[in-house]
Amino acid sequence: MDMKLDPSRDDLPLLANTSHILVKHYVLDLDVDFESQVIEGTIVLFFEPGNRFEKEGGSTEETCQSEANEACKFRMPEPCHIPVTDTRTFSSKVGCHDFVICGKGEKDTSGKDGNHDNREQASGISSSEYCCDTGNAGSEDFLLVLDCCDLSVVKVEEVDVAAVPGIEKFTRPPKLRNQIVRELVALPADRWREQLDCYARCSQAPGCGELLFDTDTWSLQIRKTGAQTATDFPHAIRIRYRTKPQGRSVTWTSDQSGRPCVYTMGSPINNRALFPCQEPPVAMSTWQATVRAAASFVVLMSGENSAKPTQLREGCSSWHYYVTMPMPASTFTIAVGSWTEMKPETCSSNDLATERSFSPSEADFRYAGICGHMEYPCRFQNASATTQEIIPHRVFAPLCLQGACQETLLPLVPACLAAAHSVLGTHPFSRLDVLIVPANFPSLGMASPHIIFLSQSTLPGRSHLCGTRLCHEIAHAWFGLALGARDWTEEWLSEGFATHLEDVFWARAQQLAPHEAQEQQELRAGLRWRRLQDEVQNSPKEMQVLRPNKEKTGHVSDSGSSVIKHGLNPEKVFMQVHYLKGYFLLRFLAQRLGDDTYFSFLRKFVHTYHGQLILSQDFLQMLLENIPEEKRLELSVENIFRDWLESSGIPQPLQRERQAGAECGLARQVSAEVAKWVRVNRRPRKRKRRETEEVFEELLPDQLVLLLEHLLEQKTLSPRTLQSLERTYRLPEQDAEVRHRWCELVVKHRHTGAYRHVERFLQEDQERSQRDSFSYISSLP
Repeated sequence: MDMKLDPSRDDLPLLANTSHILVKHYVLDLDVDFESQVIEGTIVLFFEPGNRFEKEGGSTEETCQSEANEACKFRMPEPCHIPVTDTRTFSSKVGCHDFVICGKGEKDTSGKDGNHDNREQASGISSSEYCCDTGNAGSEDFLLVLDCCDLSVVKVEEVDVAAVPGIEKFTRPPKLRNQIVRELVALPADRWREQLDCYARCSQAPGCGELLFDTDTWSLQIRKTGAQTATDFPHAIRIRYRTKPQGRSVTWTSDQSGRPCVYTMGSPINNRALFPCQEPPVAMSTWQATVRAAASFVVLMSGENSAKPTQLREGCSSWHYYVTMPMPASTFTIAVGSWTEMKPETCSSNDLATERSFSPSEADFRYAGICGHMEYPCRFQNASATTQEIIPHRVFAPLCLQGACQETLLPLVPACLAAAHSVLGTHPFSRLDVLIVPANFPSLGMASPHIIFLSQSTLPGRSHLCGTRLCHEIAHAWFGLALGARDWTEEWLSEGFATHLEDVFWARAQQLAPHEAQEQQELRAGLRWRRLQDEVQNSPKEMQVLRPNKEKTGHVSDSGSSVIKHGLNPEKVFMQVHYLKGYFLLRFLAQRLGDDTYFSFLRKFVHTYHGQLILSQDFLQMLLENIPEEKRLELSVENIFRDWLESSGIPQPLQRERQAGAECGLARQVSAEVAKWVRVNRRPRKRKRRETEEVFEELLPDQLVLLLEHLLEQKTLSPRTLQSLERTYRLPEQDAEVRHRWCELVVKHRHTGAYRHVERFLQEDQERSQRDSFSYISSLP
């Protein structure tokens, strides 16, 4: 099963056998050690057999063998025993350094690569005798496969949930462990507090026998001797493990104040190097986590509660978070650092959107009916939640960024939340934390349940970049989190929607008049058109397709495993084609239908599909079914697939639209300013006295970006022109998008007087500079 992939060209495997067995809940109990740069502890997984396994009786004969048919080997555990433990002493409150990764009598057998050497511990188990069947091949044991990478797994054991006091109420005697777990995961949504408490108490129960396990490059495989089906396999297991400093799911670094921190950074391999899990999006689960760190650190996490620290002993604190809405494990996020909660300098009633109320027609988006998702405490069925324009929120950052946060970010959060509610209705999540992450964060932002990461690059300059990026990440609460893609290759279902909605939210947050909003959105469409043209000219054609699997989209193997196409290709990190082509498709549909019809449908779509996973056809079919015949204008799912989703390059409808369209007023103003700068650049150094000076207009940030992009097309610009350009628009003080183009001009024309601006950009705006740093550096003398 050990697969050697070439990250430059191969896909990312999702190996968890989710068709046979599903994780319903994770309980993490972890210690964060900054000295060793390791997170260690336990994770308890609660299972139920998968639907496909129950329906098919596990008739498939898949193995976990690699293409070379190399059989898996398993570590033989110690003889099964049930320790005599007083369950009343179960507690997660241990000191920061009290946890020992190898308990008494245990030895960490993991090698430096995290894999176990089974040759000396196989105890007579041959590879042919234990073929790795992931289903039920008659006489062979059932194999649990979890997605796992860069982890040192020390021990796997079954959890004796029957030993928990009071647990007998979940099942009639005899107290069968699997039956207890089945009853626990099936508790109704209105008993979620009781359910979380029982999960926590069960997670602290003693072990009742170690399980066979092995790891390879991408997975952890576990079996119990004699358990031949998923139904027989233990429904609660505990994995003792630790991360590695070089693990690709988390980043150990220093914040802007030079203090250590660690955070999940949106890795292409998701969270499998943080904890063993089921990565396929269909494996939607809930979780709770207790994290211990030194008392000087703040732990932020994907969680419904605004956790407060519990002092355990001198110098150590514990933080506890939970979620009750089932989500893919990839959405779990954690950040541990010396964060400071940012508060406004003064409480002012003038803050944007603080006292705003939208008209009933805008604010009331409640629809009758029952939600279509699996049962959980849903805000869409909560009358008070549906009218809550601004959810509770907090902003965290290193203390050195307090001034910038107070000036730029804090006033924007309530405005953008209220704007989002005015467009889509009920906020799917009950609260929000916003964290300014360290300078090495590889993008402008990242959204996870209940928490948003923002780059420090969004803070300088005017509020425009911060506001648009915040709106983009807030939009992901609906598209990408509450409503996700069933096949991760359809990334446009998340990023295309967020890109389209960020303009709509931002116009509302600024309280623009309709014609102003239209002008601003047309200008941004023009900028994205330029980027899309550049993207298709400079990227592989196969990576420009929004639905690369075509009719096989959403298909998985009988076990539930699949691959993410191009998931490990390093070029994909820098590509925006899913953002841009998805944005233009949605803009095309909104223009065809009219904004009122389109956004009315979008609210209905969100209400119908929240808490579920979708494919492109789910959105398109419902759209076409819910619009009048006269507005369809020969639109069909097949035509949209052909023109927009299953072809590379520029979609033909978009090509025709851009060729026929005229420049918007804001773009025409930029063209006039470009002409002025071209004239200035052509003037001789010594001018006639009577020659009039050019008068330049003040430009919006997006206009500045467009101006600089046009000037980049000029063959030469003199040092005098560049100096005047810098002074006129105060370019070093602008936002990162503007400074990015300014640095390109500086490098192109070898304007040595501004090389310090390039150096600062490379140091402070890494998410914008990573793609261009080589060209910048190679151009400097």
